[in-house]
Amino acid sequence: MTAITVNIPNRKIGFFKKLITEMGWSYEVKEETQPKVKARLYDPETGEYLSDKTMKAIEDVRSGRDKGITYESFEDFKKAMLSL
Repeated sequence: MTAITVNIPNRKIGFFKKLITEMGWSYEVKEETQPKVKARLYDPETGEYLSDKTMKAIEDVRSGRDKGITYESFEDFKKAMLSL
C-alpha cells in the first residue's frame, strides 16, 4: 500500500469522500497543526495596538458570532465611531 498526502479545500471534502468511496480507496484525516497567530491591529493615532477585548469583538462580528451591532451603511458606522 502507498500513502499519498493530498490537500483538499474544505468546500470539496464532500466530493472527495464520494470519489474515494467509488474508487474503493481509504483515507485518514489529519488536521493541520500550525501555531495560531494572534490578530492585531495598530492604531496610529495612539501609537498602540488594539486591546484583546476589542480584537475579540471584531473577530466575533467578522465570524458572525455577534449580531448585536449592525449598521445600514458605512456612513452610519462612521458616525457611530466618531461619536466614541
